[in-house]
Amino acid sequence: MTAFARWAANGLVLLLALLAIRSEFPRIAYGDGLWDFGSFVASGRAAAEGLDPYGIYPLTLRVELPGFESWNPNLNPPISALLFQLFDVADPETAFEVWRWISIAFYAAAVLLLIRRFWNLQAPILAVWAFALAGFWDTLFLGQIYLPLVFAGVAAWLLLERSRAVAAGILIGVIVSLKPNFLVWPALLFLSGYRVSALVSVGTATVISAIPLVLYGPEVYQQWFALIASDSARAFFLTNASFLGLATRAGVPMLGMLAGLALLSALAVWAYWLRPGVMAASALGLVASLLASPLGWIHYTLFLLPVIWSYWHKPVMHIVALLLLVPVPFVIDQLTEPRWIQLTTGSVYGWAMVLCLVILVANEWRGRRMGSQGKLALPRLCGVAAPS
Repeated sequence: MTAFARWAANGLVLLLALLAIRSEFPRIAYGDGLWDFGSFVASGRAAAEGLDPYGIYPLTLRVELPGFESWNPNLNPPISALLFQLFDVADPETAFEVWRWISIAFYAAAVLLLIRRFWNLQAPILAVWAFALAGFWDTLFLGQIYLPLVFAGVAAWLLLERSRAVAAGILIGVIVSLKPNFLVWPALLFLSGYRVSALVSVGTATVISAIPLVLYGPEVYQQWFALIASDSARAFFLTNASFLGLATRAGVPMLGMLAGLALLSALAVWAYWLRPGVMAASALGLVASLLASPLGWIHYTLFLLPVIWSYWHKPVMHIVALLLLVPVPFVIDQLTEPRWIQLTTGSVYGWAMVLCLVILVANEWRGRRMGSQGKLALPRLCGVAAPS
């Protein structure tokens, strides 16, 4: 790509990012309701009163959209029921507003870390793009908990670059304890030979996950598993960017499950036999955590910030970046459209993830053909740590 084409592409990203921010801001500034935050308060309150934290209560969100209706209780692991009690220390509306600002602060800190790590003339454009992402605005709108975890993910990525295996493992473990689908990340690290980080992360997640057993007993996990098992219909929702989401909209959900298992199996073999670099294992681990998960919400794409920044020199990655700017309300509007539109325009987040996977696999393949000995071919952007 010539210098002119590169700056033209960056200019387009900047322009569309600014337009996305202009479109999304009113949802936060003038929106009302507690949304998912209400479900979290209800879950924490129920746990404090000895009730089922995964039940339906007055503050539990009920989603009613053309073509889709569902209760939206807390779907997070049982440790969340303890954490969500903190959301009930003030009236829910006040707590919601405070949580939004806390979330914004964590996200801003994550972006600042990336700017510092990847500083060049394009970094300000990428910073604006990060604050225009659909996942960022929908997280704030719903009152979700992703942004502090995104900060932990970015910090863990940068620590892995510096061979700070224990610190990175602790942060990854915190993420896994609240979002178990990200267990793929430490699993690939382990198979690739980076076992200190992997074992520390699993140990951290195990300790955190044991706390609800002590406080609430094993039945809280039974209640959580029962809710997850009964929630298969949610895979269809258009903000689910996983293989299962794409396949469910196509009318072949089993194909999505098989694609996810095939991806995980292929990556396991790749990691064990070829021993990729720590950043290659991390990048593909993060993408697979989303694509192979039954529910890979648009908000999970925020965890890919360091991946996308690392690959920004790849022209095709600009397409991924632009697709992730499409506002959630536009995508949800496709729920009433014919299936082929739901599978194309309505599945823009899923196709962005598929394209991201293709970029990573192609880069790894090319690097091996050039004799990179399994190290991620990002000499300008990513350091490579030795296995621990």
